[in-house]
Amino acid sequence: MKLLSEILYKCELIEIEGSTDIAIDGITFDSRKVKEGDLFIAVRGLTSDGHDFISQALENGAVAVVCENLPSHRSEEVSFVKVAQSRKAMARIAANFYDNPSERIKIIGVTGTNGKTTIATLLHNLFNSLGYKTGLISTISNKIGEKENTALYTTPDVIALNALFAQMAEEGCSHCFMEVSSHAIHQERVADVKFAGGIFTNITHDHLDYHHTFYDYINAKKAFFDNLPRESFALTNNDDKNGQVMLQNTAARKYSYGLKNMADYHGKIIENLITGLVMQIVGREVWCKLVGEFNASNLMAIYACCRLMGIESDEALTALSSLNPVEGRFDYFISKKKVLGIVDYAHTPDALENVLSTIQKLRKGTETIITVVGCGGNRDAAKRPLMASISAAYSDKVIITSDNPRFEEPEAIIEDMKKGLDPVSTKKAVTVVNRREAIKVASAMAKEGDIILVAGKGHEKYQEIKGVRHHFDDKEILKETLD
Repeated sequence: MKLLSEILYKCELIEIEGSTDIAIDGITFDSRKVKEGDLFIAVRGLTSDGHDFISQALENGAVAVVCENLPSHRSEEVSFVKVAQSRKAMARIAANFYDNPSERIKIIGVTGTNGKTTIATLLHNLFNSLGYKTGLISTISNKIGEKENTALYTTPDVIALNALFAQMAEEGCSHCFMEVSSHAIHQERVADVKFAGGIFTNITHDHLDYHHTFYDYINAKKAFFDNLPRESFALTNNDDKNGQVMLQNTAARKYSYGLKNMADYHGKIIENLITGLVMQIVGREVWCKLVGEFNASNLMAIYACCRLMGIESDEALTALSSLNPVEGRFDYFISKKKVLGIVDYAHTPDALENVLSTIQKLRKGTETIITVVGCGGNRDAAKRPLMASISAAYSDKVIITSDNPRFEEPEAIIEDMKKGLDPVSTKKAVTVVNRREAIKVASAMAKEGDIILVAGKGHEKYQEIKGVRHHFDDKEILKETLD
């Protein structure tokens, strides 16, 4: 419980009606979740406007309202606060309500199109292995130490985020490693979070259904670095052409990592095997269990972050060599009939190309590469033909299927994908709308030594159809059908 005056500290206020000397028991922007004694923040969303639900919030017991437009009918028993931007105010209010928890732990944010989950998760695992208690906020799960909660979003809303930080601080976490999505940056979900450092992985075609242009997508990522405090670090991938763009206006200390171009933290792949990587990092040869050039880049980001967080080089390298792959990221097994099955979250053209080019480098020349691939519904449709085209370019056989169709018809999504196939590619592709059946067909096609990639869903344990999430696990089904 806090006074309204306390949680409005540093907010840009336009007008106040009523007392600020009242107790606030909780804060929310969802009128359905309002309880007696709460503050309701009216936020404009993509499909609804919180201002339309102020009356519902008051019926549920709200004692104060923060909004951009004051309602025409106002109760004298309720305090109303007018602000210029509700989202921005909500970030400040959340931080104040939970006693600025991001100032009590060291938070590292990881942003970019691909690699966020791997880097954040492995940093969490690595620091835990070194004796630190750390938090994790990722696409797969949120963790406090080893205690795990399933994640609903890559980056939670700003109130849930501050509540998580506060819980981490109370339970003794010294660090938190988190994914920072472009949506979260644009929607002010990480505003007023004090980051100890930021990591940029790469930027490729994704989320244009939301950002509309690639320029806007880049600027959303860049805004994260623009807002880093002077005492933090900004670590960028020098192998990405937009890596230095991220650092143009940051006040943070600037560092880089890379495999191909000169960087503050430079690495080199010596061997790339199905069992792992042999790398040279700062002149030392290191064996790592992760596979592929894209993971070598992720490992360099992890090593650089360790050094910037004060971990000695030898200690960081030893810990790096013991890390296991993240679930659903080049997650492989060998079946009883000696077929290599790989499940990967690759749901962007760049990520898919990275995985398939890695598989091409690992093949000995005689294996057939069979790719099962789909695209999500109600998301960036422009990437659909590219996903099919890339699959066909790197595979011997392609099975085009459903992913999470959401509220679109799977057949319509598949037709969009097939537009990326030329006459030669069309001959190696088949369509199987049902994803379970598609995986089953791939398994029936495979002979000893062949490689099956099931791409797009990775760690997800569901398939979303018409607003309902049905249990679905790519790896579970691939294992069943192969064995």
